[in-house]
Amino acid sequence: MAIIRFKALEEISKREYLEHEFPTERISNYFGADVFTLETMRHYLPKEAYDNVCSAIRENKRIDRKVANQVASGMKAWATEKGATHYSHWFQPLNNTTAEKHDSFFEPLWGGGSFETFKGDLLVQQEPDASSFPNGGLRNTFEARGYSAWDPSSPAFIIDQTLCIPSIFVAYTGEALDFKTPLLKSLAAIDKAAVEVCQLFDKDVDKVNVTLGWEQEYFLVDEALYLARPDLTQTGRTLMGHTAAKDQQLEDHYFGTIPKRVSDFMKDFEEQAYRLGIPLKTRHNEAAPTQYECAPMFEEANIAVDHNTLLMTIMRRKAAKHKLKVLFHEKPYMGVNGSGKHCNWSLCTNTGVNLLAPGKTPKNNIQFLTFFVSTIKAAHDYGLLMMASIASESNSHRLGAAEAPPSVMSVFTGSTLSAMLDSIEERVTDKKMSPDEKTEIKLDIGKIPEILLDNTDRNRTSPFAFTGNRFEFRATGSSGNCASPLIVINAAVTEQLCRFKREVDALIEKGVKKDEAILQTIRTYIKESKNIRFEGNGYSKEWIEEATTKRGLETVNSVPDAFKAYLRPKFMKLFTDHGIMSETELHARYEVKNETFVKKIQIESRVLADLAANHIIPTAINYQNILIKNVRGLKEIFPDEYLEMAAEEIKTIKTIAEHVKFIRENSEAMVEARKVGNNMEDIVARAIHYSTEVSPYLHKIRYHIDKLELIVDDNAWPLPKYRELLTIH
Repeated sequence: MAIIRFKALEEISKREYLEHEFPTERISNYFGADVFTLETMRHYLPKEAYDNVCSAIRENKRIDRKVANQVASGMKAWATEKGATHYSHWFQPLNNTTAEKHDSFFEPLWGGGSFETFKGDLLVQQEPDASSFPNGGLRNTFEARGYSAWDPSSPAFIIDQTLCIPSIFVAYTGEALDFKTPLLKSLAAIDKAAVEVCQLFDKDVDKVNVTLGWEQEYFLVDEALYLARPDLTQTGRTLMGHTAAKDQQLEDHYFGTIPKRVSDFMKDFEEQAYRLGIPLKTRHNEAAPTQYECAPMFEEANIAVDHNTLLMTIMRRKAAKHKLKVLFHEKPYMGVNGSGKHCNWSLCTNTGVNLLAPGKTPKNNIQFLTFFVSTIKAAHDYGLLMMASIASESNSHRLGAAEAPPSVMSVFTGSTLSAMLDSIEERVTDKKMSPDEKTEIKLDIGKIPEILLDNTDRNRTSPFAFTGNRFEFRATGSSGNCASPLIVINAAVTEQLCRFKREVDALIEKGVKKDEAILQTIRTYIKESKNIRFEGNGYSKEWIEEATTKRGLETVNSVPDAFKAYLRPKFMKLFTDHGIMSETELHARYEVKNETFVKKIQIESRVLADLAANHIIPTAINYQNILIKNVRGLKEIFPDEYLEMAAEEIKTIKTIAEHVKFIRENSEAMVEARKVGNNMEDIVARAIHYSTEVSPYLHKIRYHIDKLELIVDDNAWPLPKYRELLTIH
């Protein structure tokens, strides 16, 4: 893997560096201070060991045990000098969280005394319990052994006096049980394929890195209100709650002034993020009340994924200090915008060239078109798999709901660039081009930077949009791991680049000149992928109809259906051919996805039934009894006029009774539907059952609870309402 280079702390003395004496006013003075960067490593390792590590990272090779011992010794010295007392392998299991098991550096001596130790074998490998993490049947409960192994391409860091060592996580039998292992394999695969294509244009290119810039959206809620909402604490979203009179309709929150309490929280988590080398650049209010976003500079994809998952942990911890809770759920509140995690994907060579940015010469722009069109073609051929990679129970509340992402894959290039692709399709032929034709086409291609300068726009409804020098995959959910879609995008583009190289080579062998062979192949891909290019409103019903009936694009109808894409022979072959995942691993992940889907709906169903029975119905009945008492009082005082005077109360009493009856009956029916699903041994059948038979009850019951919220006395309502949850003082 490629080396990440953090800013050197040259202006700070070693004593200040070790004692954390950093000026707080300048981020550059403490950026990366808690990271075992290559620059730091240089101070703590012998030169031979340092060079060996750099070479191993650059060439994706194993580090031998002797060098590992030297690295472990230097890493321990650095960590203990900075106050670390424990170490842990830090990995990303298949549950969209991170995992760590802390061990102390402390070792007692026989006969008394103690010392700190950390050897190479402890650095390289640990043995967590593999059966207690999602594994899709790869591990039985009595087969606990799994291994976490050091990933030297991602630097170690210190958090809360623990040295964290980024690692992969695999089963005893070798199958991946995490996101990072297949991500690293996909990065290696696309590196190899992209370098071979780059060699057609520049022989100096011997390394291509995937870069990622993520945008993390999230909600904040007051901790006291959060703890008063059992649905928020247990599911991450509100299972009931009528929309507030004022939410985002005035469009006054987006990019508005950040509240002081929120700003203090942001500064707090940003400071630790900078110390951990996370290059945060942007923060702002998002569209919905109490919704915000942060985004870093672009980084190499492996590092960027680590940084995103690490930042989510930091944000949760820092929020507690400010009596806040962070909500990463994609749709915590009905009726307002949900949260996503846009993944801005690109490719960069060791020569410093962004392969998705137009250059200054026709040659560079033909290279740009090669990667640009190949990526579009990859999205065309594997778009359904890309959508499946972000499908989840929580993201389903955004999927296709007039909010990014739509339920069908499309690619936005901008009308001007799209017109240029059409022009290339029309003008480039399979026949030999004349010198004048070549010159004219190359002149037009040379104008691409000028075309993009003032004629590009953003389409917020497109799940995969070209934004000038990268593709932005907008479909990823805010709680998801960026690695999931990256694995698919990398694999799909790898396959397409391999095909491109084969087809260009075949034309050259037939006597076609290289430039013509490249342009002819580009033209073929433009024609084959034309159906996925779309410039309009991706949320409209007309587009969905056009996409499915006229263009032959597949739509995601349900989350369990989306999961099935992983087991299609064509898609399985994509992963197996490039050594990214085996069929066994794909089947395991398919099972994990279905299991997680079922469990999340199961938890939501249980929570809603409990809240309905123990909070909502008793509250409604108590209020109903108050109204009944009032009606009786009116009858006693005004025996001749009470029916007219109590008409509204009587109507309300009846309405409450109807809502309570519906909630009670449907809660019982939901529980029975759950029992039927729980008795199904096949996890796929169970997921489909939960999707079609259990999940709909959540919406039905909620509707009637929300109606009761508008009727029952505000002082009696047992849960904080949206107008309170969507406000931070």
